[in-house]
Amino acid sequence: MNFFRGVMGGQAAGPQPSGAETIQKLCDRVASSTLLEDRRDAVRALKSLSKKYRMEVGTQAMDHLINILQTDRSDSEILGYALDTLYNIICNDEEEEQDENAQKQADDLGAQFTDKFIQDPEHITLLLTLLEEFDFHVRWPGVKLLTALLKNQGVQVQGIILVILCVSRLMDLLADSREVIRNDGLLLLQQLTKGNAAIQKIVAFENAFERLLDIITEEGSSDGGIVVEDCLLLLLNLLKNNSSNQNFFKEGSYIQRMKPWFEVGDDNAGWSAQKVTNLHLMLQLVRVMVSPVNSPGATASCQKSMYQCDLLQQLCTILMATGVPADILTETINTVSEVIRGSQVNQDYFASVNAPSNPPRPAIVVLLMSMVNERQPFVLRCAVLYCFQCFLYKNQKGQGEIVATLLPSTIDANSISAGQLLCGGLFSADSLSNWCAAVALAHALQDNLTQKEQLLRVQLATSLGKPPVSLLQQCTNILSQGSKVQTRVGLLMLLCTWISNCPIAVTHFLHNQENVPFLTAQISENLGEDERLVQGLCALLLGICIYYNDNSLENYTKEKLKQLIEKRIGKENFVEKLGFITKHELYSRAAQKPQPVFPSPEQMLFDHEFTKLVKELEGVITKAVHKSTEEEKKEEEVKKTLEQHDNIVTQYKELIREQDAQIQELKEQVASMTSQNEQMQTTVTQQLSQIQQHKDQYNILKLKLGKENQSQSSSQGDGSQMNGLQTEELSQLREEVEELRKQHSLLQTQLGDKDALINTLVCRCLCLFESVFRHWGMISGSQSFMKYIPELEALRNQVQSQSTEITQLKTERQDLLRKAEAGVKTNMKKREEFGINMPNELLKLIGFFEVKRLSESRAELEQQLASSTSTVAILQTEKTKLQTEVQESKKEQDDLLMLLADQDQKIHNLKQRLKDLGETVEQLPALFSRGITNQSDQTGQNYFTLRC
Repeated sequence: MNFFRGVMGGQAAGPQPSGAETIQKLCDRVASSTLLEDRRDAVRALKSLSKKYRMEVGTQAMDHLINILQTDRSDSEILGYALDTLYNIICNDEEEEQDENAQKQADDLGAQFTDKFIQDPEHITLLLTLLEEFDFHVRWPGVKLLTALLKNQGVQVQGIILVILCVSRLMDLLADSREVIRNDGLLLLQQLTKGNAAIQKIVAFENAFERLLDIITEEGSSDGGIVVEDCLLLLLNLLKNNSSNQNFFKEGSYIQRMKPWFEVGDDNAGWSAQKVTNLHLMLQLVRVMVSPVNSPGATASCQKSMYQCDLLQQLCTILMATGVPADILTETINTVSEVIRGSQVNQDYFASVNAPSNPPRPAIVVLLMSMVNERQPFVLRCAVLYCFQCFLYKNQKGQGEIVATLLPSTIDANSISAGQLLCGGLFSADSLSNWCAAVALAHALQDNLTQKEQLLRVQLATSLGKPPVSLLQQCTNILSQGSKVQTRVGLLMLLCTWISNCPIAVTHFLHNQENVPFLTAQISENLGEDERLVQGLCALLLGICIYYNDNSLENYTKEKLKQLIEKRIGKENFVEKLGFITKHELYSRAAQKPQPVFPSPEQMLFDHEFTKLVKELEGVITKAVHKSTEEEKKEEEVKKTLEQHDNIVTQYKELIREQDAQIQELKEQVASMTSQNEQMQTTVTQQLSQIQQHKDQYNILKLKLGKENQSQSSSQGDGSQMNGLQTEELSQLREEVEELRKQHSLLQTQLGDKDALINTLVCRCLCLFESVFRHWGMISGSQSFMKYIPELEALRNQVQSQSTEITQLKTERQDLLRKAEAGVKTNMKKREEFGINMPNELLKLIGFFEVKRLSESRAELEQQLASSTSTVAILQTEKTKLQTEVQESKKEQDDLLMLLADQDQKIHNLKQRLKDLGETVEQLPALFSRGITNQSDQTGQNYFTLRC
């Protein structure tokens, strides 16, 4: 103990040991001491030296400290000392007194000790096990140590934690009742979730959103302290660029819980720095959910939810409130921009928002006033421009409203409109206002041909006593005056957007005789680096005039403009100048995201949507300049051919759809016929079973009949009882006969339908044969036609014989029905004549024989019907064969007629030459033709004598 008194207390006599020696002795004591108190005191001494002698303690004592964590788990005090010591040697404390080099060395030292600690993944497992201890002196330093490890080597530690699958243990820190541990647990989860989507998903599905929102509410939302900031930072980690967590956040109705964050009072003076930070993070959280980089479907769903829960309305309230700090106002404008971007409902609501002024003005007008005011902060003006762009994005209704404020019929002299502000900014002395107004007006024309044509009607009064000029002409006039580069770039982007895909606007632009010479002069000159971008944009504008030219102006057709480029500029030089646009450094920066973010006003040159237009037109303009007139004509012909082919394909598709519908109908008919056939088969089976039952009853009655004949001399009382039974059985017999009659009627109806079908098929066959042979007879010779007449005769006789047989079957069926009814009536009369002495079994026997006769008659009729059906099938097969032969013969006769026509033409030509030479010409071809005609007529007459 004297040793520790020397280290911790007063000075001993003699030379003092160095720090490294002291640490070595302490490490030996930790390793060799058997008493827990001695080890505890040694670890406490190492903790006190760990900040001053960080290198020595980390190098010599780390293994001993880890061993303490493994062996002395029962003593929380020594565990706390060991964890604090490890934290001191691993953590990189940022002190203001340290210079840059010292801080870098400290960071490197912390990374080295972290690598040494995580070489064995079991050390991380051990640390996570210690975090389950509830003791404050163990849990809190364990949280700080794991946080420091994640700061130094985040990716490696995240990988180990993922393998161990212990994220749920860390989530328990948020539920700790001790605020210190809970708050440091937030910092730990921030480091754990940085840049790892898998851990972000696990944390989110461990109910992190619910816990964090509860903590924010408990701490006072935007008025809360640093804890609210930590919660918001963790939420940003979980949601940013993680579509799965964003969807989970939206589906869990957590967007609705964000609305109370933005409820600000009327008195907005004296905002604390923490409140500004909290509200700034809250606005960023809203933007993460509706960011343009998200999938369109997810963004639209979140925008809809924000409108429905009145979150958008709350943001617009902050936008129009007074006393809001400038950076919060700027971020609010950016947030509202992305909430309304591409959402028609949200854009319509934003258009209806009015500023609390007297008289009330639309929020759009108030924002545009800030954009064209050069006294406003640069970031605020960029935010307003972004808001205006998002308001017009895919919003043709809003584009029409903005352009309408520029038209002469809608201008109100007593109020300031958006169009007036844009024109004022377009022609002001401030180059940034010129650029912003030009880009804003270009977005009012984006992908909207109607508004491009409407804007051609806008007239501007330049000065007193001079006639008004069009807006297009005024833009070109300012362009030719040689203003600042930023102004010219803005005007050129406006003109390119305006006349692209609008031949009428191209015609108006070319109608001014000064525009084309100005563009060619600008492109052909050799200017400095600053003017190269202007030359490239001029080349793009001239290329658009070529590509979208409808050749309505004789002096500026496509071909003449290309000739002008070749003579004045050169095609290769023109393409090179056109390529300056995409090679510019600021072009690639603007193409990355829609929001205009620039470090300084001078670098504000390109618009995001314009970069898309350049990418789309650069290739086609290059091809259009190099193409000749013949190639363009060929391309137009190819386009027309492709259009025709597309029309043909469309017609075939429609035909195929119709055929598919017909096939489907036929399939349904086949299915219905199949079901009917199955029902008929079921009925036949039931009737066969009934017949079998009647046969069994007949055999039983036959046996009983002999016995009852012996008992005919029984008493009168027995006779009366028999009379009652016979009466009941008589009624049953009548019901059975009636049922058989109904079944017979049903079969008769079905047989009649099939007879009608047979007759229809026969008539169709005869009509078809008649039409085929009439046509064949008119074309073919008598030799080829007469050979089919015997077959037709045989076919007709066969059809007539089948019709006769069917008629006979119908007659026999009617006779059988009449006989059956007569037999039943005769039996009834005999029964009535003889009275009740006739045995009931005998009556059943008589009815059974009648039923049997009827069943046999029905079976014969069905057999005959089946034979008739097979005959019809044979006739259909023969009809198909005859049709095939008719088509082949018709083709042969057509070829023969073509040869005869050619021969006749040659004879006619020869005859004409003979006439010209003065020779006599015979009339052989005419006689030959008459001979063929007479032969054809005779064949047709022979055929008509064979018709049925």
